[in-house]
Amino acid sequence: MVSSISRTQSCISEGYIVKSEELNTGIESSFVSNLVSLPQTPLFGTDGIRGKVGELLSAPLALQVGFWAGIVLRDHAAHNGPVILGQDSRNSSDMLAMALSAGLTAAGLEVWYLGLCPTPCVAYLTSITDAIGGVMISASHNPPEDNGIKIFGAGGGKLSKGLQAEIEAGLRGKIATLSGVSNCGRHYSRTELIADYGQALQQPLQPQVNLQGMKIVLDLAWGAAVGLAPSVFTQMGADVICLHNQADGDRINVNCGSTDLDILAAAVKEYDADMGFAFDGDADRVLAVDNTGRQVNGDYILYLWGRHLQEKQQLPDNLIISTVMANLGFEKAWQKQGGKMIRTAVGDQYVQAEMLNTGGMLGGEQSGHILCRHYGITGDGLLTALHLAAVVQAAGISLGEMVDQSFQTYPQLLQNVRVEDRERRLGWENCEPVQKAIAQAEAAMGDNGRILVRASGTEPVIRVMVEAADTELVNYWTKELVSQVQKHIA
Repeated sequence: MVSSISRTQSCISEGYIVKSEELNTGIESSFVSNLVSLPQTPLFGTDGIRGKVGELLSAPLALQVGFWAGIVLRDHAAHNGPVILGQDSRNSSDMLAMALSAGLTAAGLEVWYLGLCPTPCVAYLTSITDAIGGVMISASHNPPEDNGIKIFGAGGGKLSKGLQAEIEAGLRGKIATLSGVSNCGRHYSRTELIADYGQALQQPLQPQVNLQGMKIVLDLAWGAAVGLAPSVFTQMGADVICLHNQADGDRINVNCGSTDLDILAAAVKEYDADMGFAFDGDADRVLAVDNTGRQVNGDYILYLWGRHLQEKQQLPDNLIISTVMANLGFEKAWQKQGGKMIRTAVGDQYVQAEMLNTGGMLGGEQSGHILCRHYGITGDGLLTALHLAAVVQAAGISLGEMVDQSFQTYPQLLQNVRVEDRERRLGWENCEPVQKAIAQAEAAMGDNGRILVRASGTEPVIRVMVEAADTELVNYWTKELVSQVQKHIA
């Protein structure tokens, strides 16, 4: 399949071949016109374009996105270079990757295709090569029927809102003319580059860290890390036990991985392991399980890694960047440790932006997106897992003991209300009954609790989170707010 694309001197546009001498008129007639039906609401969400395949996401849309992303990346590039393209194991990922590659090559760009790989692999390789951008096909932790398109800039970071807006303007037919598109690009298979990313994960830890003697269970969620994670941990000396370790587009994230830790917890206890790690479908986030089978979320990972960096005087201003979802127990414990926390909106792109703005070196989300600028440029599940294992080894006590010595979380309950109508979901803040219920809940809890209601940027749900020192208050107000959302929005 790759070879049939890699040497072609023609470009694919709207299902037919456009010869190079016809390219300018062919592209303008095929890509400036709007070939796909787009929602009225913004196409780019919290983490790229994401939705159900066959509805929002299709091959024609991916073709268009590839072309306009190529035009925008090219126009803002400081030099000529390729675009790096990777994907997860979803059944639809091959289709979307090939359509994206067709669009990128129609824009005159060279594509380096990695195939199955973690999202952070695309970001890393984009940052260390002459690539002018990167694209990852994945819907992260979403179910198998969903997929997504994540676009990275030349430095490997998430594409800026401004450049996303330019791509969307092209998709919506708001760019009338094109210039400089005169050559067809090429598509090359570059799977060998994935090994460079694997070495980069290990290099900062070697030779000081060796995980020999540690038994670690990995839940790979049938996803993007199945080929890389076991070898990386084994090369670092760990005794590795793998779960859900085949690429399976029908089962990616289903009752496994970072969205469901029950099987991992049972395996850690069954094998008397030191810890376990659960990745999501594209391995840009991770959650842990300690040696007792207890779940260890992103708040604990940030606290433990932060304290380790603090002791080594490698955490400027003792600052951790987290989100509005971070537990109050975590924040208060970190402040007692002499630390400072800044909260952002939910989404690792907001965490990363605040880290760059403040000079913070460690940040992340309760859900397991962890960023450490000492070692990486984006959220990276494999990197985080390796370093947490190293932190535990250096402490000389179990992960469970480290958690016991950290902090107690405030009772927190998060429930999702499915709202398929995109416009109703994104416009939830205009619903007066829901706003009135939120105000009543906030008044009732005062300073002893907090409420967060938001539309997800990655799934068709509205998330309702209530946190308080009193469990009964948490349960009561969660039930009441969910009821109001279901009644007036869903």
